[in-house]
Amino acid sequence: MKYRLLGSSSLRVSEVCLGAMTFGEETGIGASEEVSKAVYDEYLEQGGNFIDTANIYTLGSSERMLAKFIGANRDDLVVASKYSMTTDAARLNAGGNHRKNLTQALEMSLQRLNTDFIDLYWVHGWDQVTPVGEVMRALDDMVRAGKILHIGISNAPAWYIAEANTLARERNMTPFTAMQLHYSLVERGIEADYFDLAKAHDMAILAWSPLAGGLLTGKFTAPDGSVDLSDSRLKNSPWGGAFLVDERLAIARGVGELAAEMGVSSSQLALAWLLQRPAGPVIPIIGAKKPEQLRENLGCLDIQLSAEQIDRLDALNPLKLGYPHSLLQNDKYQAMIHGDLRGELLRN
Repeated sequence: MKYRLLGSSSLRVSEVCLGAMTFGEETGIGASEEVSKAVYDEYLEQGGNFIDTANIYTLGSSERMLAKFIGANRDDLVVASKYSMTTDAARLNAGGNHRKNLTQALEMSLQRLNTDFIDLYWVHGWDQVTPVGEVMRALDDMVRAGKILHIGISNAPAWYIAEANTLARERNMTPFTAMQLHYSLVERGIEADYFDLAKAHDMAILAWSPLAGGLLTGKFTAPDGSVDLSDSRLKNSPWGGAFLVDERLAIARGVGELAAEMGVSSSQLALAWLLQRPAGPVIPIIGAKKPEQLRENLGCLDIQLSAEQIDRLDALNPLKLGYPHSLLQNDKYQAMIHGDLRGELLRN
């Protein structure tokens, strides 16, 4: 396990984050406390220090379990949690990005986690309603109060994140230091804008669902590439059978073929691809329902992909850039803008 600085902060985090969404059985997709503790112990034994949860995970049990697991080891760990998603559909202010929900959600998370502060607090998703100034001011107030150390954002447009960080810096407020985004070989949409955003604002990128809901582990596909849609595991998949369209199955088969040639597992290869993105480092969030599964997935840290292997994986799902990127990267357009100097200008 290696360690990275989290975006513009000097917070040291492990290169793989442990996702605690499956800590607890209340929602039917998790593991018991005993098994979750074994997964947690395995992660720490492998050198991990970065754990991600949320106030809604297993109806709060994830945070409560983590509090028991962490105990006196709090200072050695970087704990991240989230707010935004509603905790009670019948209550008007139990969800959203606004100050009231932030305040009540944070206080409840601090109680469940049995801690005085959260190292990294995420906006779980853009609510498309709350003014950006209110969000950044409310988060900054919590930082100044010592209840949050750093802030991040998940599931929001790149333009919104850029606006939020620009506003924060202009008004001497705390900017987002990290983004948590849906990213895998199956879902490459963030490559159009978010890597440039991360570079411009010195932000870290964390990938949720890095194995595409289990698709990239190969567990849903038979050796001949077929899928049994009656497989009971699909009922507990975040995507279900509707996710297993032909083009996505083809990606999973391609990963499996190269993994077999390399003598590694499909999940290890898919995670290694994320860790070695040429546009910038990505921290995958890995969840597991048993310690052996986590141990196997962390084998991705021992894989060094060649340029040819990366190209082969990229080719399984080529990035499709729409406008304006398709125009801006066009050679004729570059000539119209920069003339004969275009090559040198782009290189520098």
